[in-house]
Amino acid sequence: MRFMVLVKATEQSEAGVLPSAEMLAAMGKYNEELVQAGVLLAGEGLHPSSKGARVRFSGSDRTVLDGPFAETKELVAGFWLIEVKSLEEAIEWVRRCPSPHEGESEIEIRQVFEADDFGEEFTPEMREREERLREQTAAQRKE
Repeated sequence: MRFMVLVKATEQSEAGVLPSAEMLAAMGKYNEELVQAGVLLAGEGLHPSSKGARVRFSGSDRTVLDGPFAETKELVAGFWLIEVKSLEEAIEWVRRCPSPHEGESEIEIRQVFEADDFGEEFTPEMREREERLREQTAAQRKE
């Protein structure tokens, strides 16, 4: 099972305060543990929402909203994508993570949909196309 592990933003991360050298070292060590265990698929930190945008959909209309965005605690400051056997294992990995921010912080864990989760609506043709796109993406990353 794949899980997206979302590091929630704080006022500091939204202000663009970068992690300390100690925090970067601790996160680097944690990431090494994830790699050694073979569970890490991806992981990155994100710039503050002031450097981002949102695209709002309403029928065929699209509206672009520039950051920053309110409700800091609902924003994402970084993520890991991990592959483990269960939600419990994902929780155990997150419990081992260094606190991502000074003071209080929060990490959210969400299971990623797999092709089988969509049932018969996800036809064999759609699955085949999806697999081709994944292979193409992987090949492009190697170039």
